[in-house]
Amino acid sequence: MHNILFFGDSLTAGYGLASANTESFPALISDKIKALDLPYTVTNAGLSGDTTPGGLNRLSYWLNQPVDVFVLELGINDVRRGIAPATIEKNLQLIINQVKAKYPAVKLALLGMEIPLFLGAGIAGQFNSIYRKLAEANQMALVPFLLQGVAGQKHLNLWDRVHPSAAGYKVVAELVWPVLKELL
Repeated sequence: MHNILFFGDSLTAGYGLASANTESFPALISDKIKALDLPYTVTNAGLSGDTTPGGLNRLSYWLNQPVDVFVLELGINDVRRGIAPATIEKNLQLIINQVKAKYPAVKLALLGMEIPLFLGAGIAGQFNSIYRKLAEANQMALVPFLLQGVAGQKHLNLWDRVHPSAAGYKVVAELVWPVLKELL
C-alpha cells in the first residue's frame, strides 16, 4: 500500500463540513482511489488556520509515516496575517525540501491559491506567482488555483463565503483528481 499525505490548512481539513471525513476533498479523492482499486491510502493532515510557519513546525510529525505522494496546500492564511509573499515562498520551499530529503522518491503536488488584485496589485501579483514558480522549480504537479469554479459562488460556499460547502468540495475534488491521478 502507498501513502498519500494531504498537508494543508482549513481548505484541506474540510472546515465547517458536517463530516470532513467523508465530504472534504481529500476524502472525495480517497473515494475515487477506492473505486479504481488503486493501492493508496489517503491521510488528511489539514489543520484549520494553519500557515507556512505552522506547517514547518508540524511537518516532522507527519513525515514519521512513509509518504509516497505529498500534496501541499498552504499559504493563504499567511496572506491574511500579513506575511510577505517572499517569506511564504521560502517557507513552502523549506517544506518541500524536508519532504524530498526524507523521501527522495516522493511524488509532489502543489495546490495553489490566488488573491484578487483589488486587495493590492503588488502583493496579489507576488503571491499569485508563488505556486507556479515553486511547481516548476521542484517538478511538482500543480493545480494553479484550488478554488477555481468555487470562489465567489455563493451556492458552493459556507456562510463565510471563504470555505467550500460539501457541494463546493465536489467541484474542488474534480479539479484536483486529474492532476493527482497522473501521479498515481
